[in-house]
Amino acid sequence: MAQTGDQLNQDISLVSCSICLDVLKDPVTIPCGHSYCINCIKVHWDGEDPKGIHSCPQCRKIFTPRPVLVKNTMLADLVEQLKKTGLQAAPADHCYAGAEDVACDFCSGRKLKAIKSCLFCLASYCEKHLQPHYDSSTFKKHKLVEPSKNLQENICSVHDEVMKMFCRTDQKSICYLCSVDEHKGHDTVSAAAERTERQRELEGSRQQIQQRIQDAEKDVKLLQQEVEAIDRSADKTEEDSQKIFTELIRLLQKRSSDVKQQIRSQQEAEGSRVKELQEKLEQEITELKRKDAELQQLSHTEDHSQFLLNYPSVSALSESTHSPSIQIRPLRHFEDVTAAVSELRDKLQDILREEGTNISLRVTEGDVLLSEPEPKSRADFLKYSCQITLDPNTANTRLLLSEGNRKVTVMDGLQSYSTHPEIFTGWFQVLSRESLTGHCYWEVEMRGGGAVFVAVAYKNISRAGDEYRFIFNDKSWALYCYQNSYTFWYKKMKTTISGPQSSRVGVYLDHRAGILSFYSVSETMTLLHRVQTTFTQPLYAGVRFWDSGSSAEFV
Repeated sequence: MAQTGDQLNQDISLVSCSICLDVLKDPVTIPCGHSYCINCIKVHWDGEDPKGIHSCPQCRKIFTPRPVLVKNTMLADLVEQLKKTGLQAAPADHCYAGAEDVACDFCSGRKLKAIKSCLFCLASYCEKHLQPHYDSSTFKKHKLVEPSKNLQENICSVHDEVMKMFCRTDQKSICYLCSVDEHKGHDTVSAAAERTERQRELEGSRQQIQQRIQDAEKDVKLLQQEVEAIDRSADKTEEDSQKIFTELIRLLQKRSSDVKQQIRSQQEAEGSRVKELQEKLEQEITELKRKDAELQQLSHTEDHSQFLLNYPSVSALSESTHSPSIQIRPLRHFEDVTAAVSELRDKLQDILREEGTNISLRVTEGDVLLSEPEPKSRADFLKYSCQITLDPNTANTRLLLSEGNRKVTVMDGLQSYSTHPEIFTGWFQVLSRESLTGHCYWEVEMRGGGAVFVAVAYKNISRAGDEYRFIFNDKSWALYCYQNSYTFWYKKMKTTISGPQSSRVGVYLDHRAGILSFYSVSETMTLLHRVQTTFTQPLYAGVRFWDSGSSAEFV
């Protein structure tokens, strides 16, 4: 046999078993001409249809009965010859290098996948061609790494040498000749030393990352627990709320039933009284008709003596059994009850509207995450800018609203506002129409030189007496601005504040976080006073004045 080893290697598939993909062992040839290891074909046929139908794994030709297997002597000799040459079976297709794989630099023909790359040789090797690196002491100091396609990047483009050094001055890999040439005098170290240093930094970075991962995982677990707590709380609150509303509905239904029963009882009593009076009147009418007939008969008596004799007994009238002051009220028997029930409905609607807003606030107060940080620049504040218009129903009768109800001026005379339950009497105050929740920012421009209170308040602040003033209750917060001074008022307590004087005051509200801040606004913004509290209701913007001629505009 005159073939060379490479030629035999290329044709090794001719003596390979298509079942085990290895060199044939005790080869047999079946009737269709294909050959297999005797054990491989036996196992294959043993696993086929038990009825005795057997086929070739390659061409699928069917044999019945099962063929008798006889050793193929020629193939057995060929396999033995191949073994003597030291060649092995052809690699399976998945062992060959594909487009995305690193190919062995020493394979001829179809290249196998590389399993290692050598940083010293700058070459990649398959398992067979890598063996000398393990067997020969010549290659013991070579650095083997995972297969890499970028080995040529380790070659200096100037000197065509392996770059085994690192220039810390220029932060780049260099070869030895570079260190004595263009990088002479620079801070240079071996690539291994720089790798050790960077490795320490890398490990430090990894530790930081791993710590942050642990911290984040703890936070995730806490947030998950918070979600579960929120779910439990929401379920219980929903259940409790449903019970409370059901009880309220039951109370309303009971009150409705009581009113209905009272109406019917009163209806029956009044009807009985009227019927009783009606019967008495009917009896009196009968008696009067009888008396009238007697009088009529007497009036026709011609005998004067007889007339005079009978007149005293017939003409006497009995006392009336009813009051002459009976008055009928057409269609107004129970209208007062209807009015009272309507008034109750209106009050309940007001309560539900007001308390419904409070309930909504309580629902949205349970933020898991921290509130957003307070803005720093005026541009940041203006992102939360809100439109403020004043409510004429709350304006004192000395206040004139203009500019679309955004400006208010104190006048000498009374203004023509209709009387409303929410109007402020006695003091020059007014509230906004809009309720304020969430993040809000607005500015008030003051003119006229008089004292102005820039305030926020709950809607249910008193409308009369001292307690309704923005400075004498726990339902309002006010900044007093006059000439060169500021004073903050809450619950009759004042705090003197120093700050740059300005005709414009900015107000920032973070309702959920309970933050209320007042700023002096000019070319820059200066914090005058900050309140940290808990707001239990929506807030309304407001202003209050001392003097006529003073004005304030929400801009």
